[in-house]
Amino acid sequence: MHPFPHHYSVAVLVRPGEAVKLHAAELSEIESAPPKEFDGPGDRWSPEGLFTAAIADCIVLNFQGIAAHSKFTWTSLEARTNALLDRVEGKIRFTRIDTHIALVIPEGANPARARLLLEKAEATCPVSNTLNCEKHLTMEIEVG
Repeated sequence: MHPFPHHYSVAVLVRPGEAVKLHAAELSEIESAPPKEFDGPGDRWSPEGLFTAAIADCIVLNFQGIAAHSKFTWTSLEARTNALLDRVEGKIRFTRIDTHIALVIPEGANPARARLLLEKAEATCPVSNTLNCEKHLTMEIEVG
């Protein structure tokens, strides 16, 4: 890992009648639009969807790194994150994040250790740690 602090930069470009385009050095362009809930088309990533995806992605990437460093063998991992956006004291904000992780581990692997590594992955996720809302993590660990 590179020493801290890390810096990230994104540029957003839009012209009348065109899709919003998100750019970052050496990355594929992403088009975004408002979600259906804000009367958008619902056919592109939205800031709300990208934010929710970032939480699940961060936890999964953290788990991959932690498991590799811990020499923990696993078979598959799926994370599903649901984010609740609401109006609180006149401001629209995320008020609850629920992440469910389904992990499959091989025969002979320790489910208790898997749970500990998943908890560590969530606890060390910088995206999740930045949130000022309720956060809930549930896990399903399957052997085989």
